[in-house]
Amino acid sequence: MFKNKLVNIMLIILIALTLVGVITLVLFNHFTKQPEASVEPTIDEIIAQSYVTDEITTNLLSNDFVRTQFHIHVDSKEVLKEIEKRDFQVENIILRTLSGKKSPELSGSVGIEELEIEIRDQINQLLQDGSVVQVYTTSWVIQ
Repeated sequence: MFKNKLVNIMLIILIALTLVGVITLVLFNHFTKQPEASVEPTIDEIIAQSYVTDEITTNLLSNDFVRTQFHIHVDSKEVLKEIEKRDFQVENIILRTLSGKKSPELSGSVGIEELEIEIRDQINQLLQDGSVVQVYTTSWVIQ
């Protein structure tokens, strides 16, 4: 290339450093990309991807009874179709869960929230594809 060995060595080192810098920059950008922020669904999307249970009345373990209804939000329309087909299994899960509870366990917002989480987790075990995003309690009476 050039007659001077020193110039050749400097060019090789300069090219090597440039390549290392470019590769480092590309890898850094590739591995530090922030995941896309999950966009909260609109209310119309929530309604379109939700299943509303019938009003359910059952005895509790403490000989009280509860009358309740749930709004189950799923992550896709395919899951909604599956949950509509499995409505009897969903109601069975709700009945079994409620019948194993005492009224003090279900009192207050914390009790209702824990019940919603428990129902969501059990329904998710039932589903083949997709999942339940949230279970909302829309009607609630304990006597």
